[in-house]
Parts: sequence; C-alpha cells; structure tokens
Amino acid sequence: MSTQSIGRTKTVPDTDPRITAALDEARRRGESGIQVAAYLDGKLIVNAAAGEAMSGTAATPETMFPVFSVTKAITSTALHLQAERGLVDYDATVGTYWPEFATLGKETMTIRHLLSHRGGIPWMPDGVTPENQADWSWMIDRIERTRPVFEPGTTNCYHALIWGWVVAEIVLRTDGGRRDFAEFLREDIFVPLGIEDVHLGLPSELDDRVAELTGGTVPVGYPEEYLLGMPAAVFPGSHVYNTELSRRTINPGAGVIATAEGIARFFALLAGHGSLDGVRLLSEERVRSFTATRQNVEEIDRYMGKPAQVSAYGFWLGGPEPGGYPVLGDNPNIVHHPGAGGAIGWAELDSGLSVSINHNAMHDQALPTETHPFTPIAEAVRAVAADMSKTVTA
Repeated sequence: MSTQSIGRTKTVPDTDPRITAALDEARRRGESGIQVAAYLDGKLIVNAAAGEAMSGTAATPETMFPVFSVTKAITSTALHLQAERGLVDYDATVGTYWPEFATLGKETMTIRHLLSHRGGIPWMPDGVTPENQADWSWMIDRIERTRPVFEPGTTNCYHALIWGWVVAEIVLRTDGGRRDFAEFLREDIFVPLGIEDVHLGLPSELDDRVAELTGGTVPVGYPEEYLLGMPAAVFPGSHVYNTELSRRTINPGAGVIATAEGIARFFALLAGHGSLDGVRLLSEERVRSFTATRQNVEEIDRYMGKPAQVSAYGFWLGGPEPGGYPVLGDNPNIVHHPGAGGAIGWAELDSGLSVSINHNAMHDQALPTETHPFTPIAEAVRAVAADMSKTVTA
C-alpha cells in the first residue's frame, strides 16, 4: 500500500476498494457525508470520505464533524492522566478535589461512581440554554447546587450531558486552575501524541471545514426523563450544533469537532495500551483495566431504558446485545464511545486497531446490525487490517 505525505504526523494510504464500496453502501443506507479512518499498531491504514459535507461541497478526509459524546472518551482519558500522575484516586469522593461540589446529598459521590454513570446527577441544570451552557462558571455553579436524583452509587443512569463538566472540573481542580479544559487537552494529550484536527472550542478560521449536520431533532414520545438529561434547548442535534456558538463552546461531554483521522489517532493511544509513537501517557495496566464493567452492569440503565455495556472507567465496551453496540460485535476487549446521531470511535485492545466513523446525517444509534450504515464500514476496515497484519507477520 503506497502512501502520500500530508504533514508532520500522518500519511494518507491509498483507499482500498473495499473501503470505497463500504462507504457507497453506507450512503445507499441513508448517509450523506461520511468519513472513516483507522490506525493499526499506531500506523494510519484507512483515511477516506464520501458524499457531501454540505450542499455542493464534497466530504473529504480533511472535513471536520461534530462527534458529540465520542468526546467523553477524550474527557475520561484526561482524568485518567491525572490519576496516572497520582493526582486522582478513583475511590476518593468528588468533593475531595472540588469541595464546593460536596453538598445537598452529593457528598458520597466517588470518582468511580461518576465515571461509571452511577453518580446520581444525570439531569442538566434547570433553565439551561446554549448561551449559559457556553458559560463555564454558570455550569459549575448550577452543578454545585444540584441535588442527586438517586443516592450516588446505587443506580445505573447515563449522564448524557452534565457528566462532561463534572469530570472536566475535577481535571482542572487537580491541574491547579492554571488553564481551561481545551488547553489541557491540547497541551497534555493532543500535542504530545501528534493529534491534529481535534478541537474543543473550534477556532473560527476553521469553520469552513465543518460539515453541516442534518437530523437529530428532539424526539417525540420519549420518556420525560430523556429530555431532563438532554433538554430541548441544548439537545444534541443539528438545530443547536450547526451554530457558531456551539462550535465555540467548551462542552466536555459532547462538544468535540474533529476529523475521523484525529479521533482514530486518539483511540490509537488506547489500542496501543497507553502508548503511541513512543510517547506513553498511561500505563498498560491502567488501559487494560478500562474493560472492567461498572457495578451491576446487567441491570437496566434508567436513562437508556435497557442494559448498557458501560465501563467502570468512563467508556463503553464491546459485548453482546442488548448491552453492547451492534456494529462492534461481541468482543469485550473493545473500548469505545458512541455519540448522538451515530458517530463512533473505538479501540480494539487485542488487535491494536482503532477506528473512527464520522458523518452528518444523524440517525438512531440502535439501528439493527444488518441495516446499519456503519456495519459494512466496520467489516471493510477489519478486513483491511487483517490483510495488513498478515503482510507484517509473513
């Protein structure tokens, strides 16, 4: 497979015809603009795109897409980096690092409760709007005033949006308050690993590279609690996330805008058990621990309405349905995170493969495996990776 140099840290492999065919099939299944990238053992092996980023503009590997809750995998890793440095203990309470948080029944919430979505504060603050969601101080003040919906550590309940601010604020408190969260990610994760085109708070000069989203409207007929976690005013869909304000907001649970190549390179850190291109951020033991499931993982998640294969460490895991994500299959050694409307990134800890799929036609994440537009892409990427592995070992 020949390559063409495009920058300091990456090369673009020729697009395998199996990838082209898979992207075409995904578009036949309803996608508009779609992008996929993959790393194998730290080397970029797939970087391709198809369709339209917006009307009249082709999607390319350089197009950037909102990836929604795929962001949480990066935010989790920031906290794990602080744990690696000895600054965070998973069994300590959140209030150990953020004293103002430890009020109104939140005193017993531990870092582990929070990471595993058992923290007890799944709903966004009353009155949240895109404007005050963009105001870090407003969000932190309202979180401090929040009362738990249930006793921390007793119930599985995905914290769809609020989770990001709580985790990120712990990172900032243990960092000494010397920079904002976007700066932390850039200086301590992205730059050391040579990760490009992953942004939390997108610079305005990059706006013309961002795909236009379609769909992701506020659902009708969902349980009331669903909209407590993702209120209509800030619901993660095109009506909010196509705006300039959303692109500028440091939203640590759902705000990253990125290329698939950038996200796949981030997950290559996890696929490499904490190391990428000779840079080690996390110990192998720590990364392998991420496949541990949260407590009572088999129980129905109150927010999701079904069991969810959630890690004890802020990620989602591969595994059988109904808890697993259908596109990924049954492999429990997959660490991943899906995003609203279908975006996904993952790391396969037993094969060294990391993958990201971005798109702009938002759809239900729970589509059946046999009709899901991402299924042929995942199959094609794994086929390419398997062939490359055989070539290396031959």
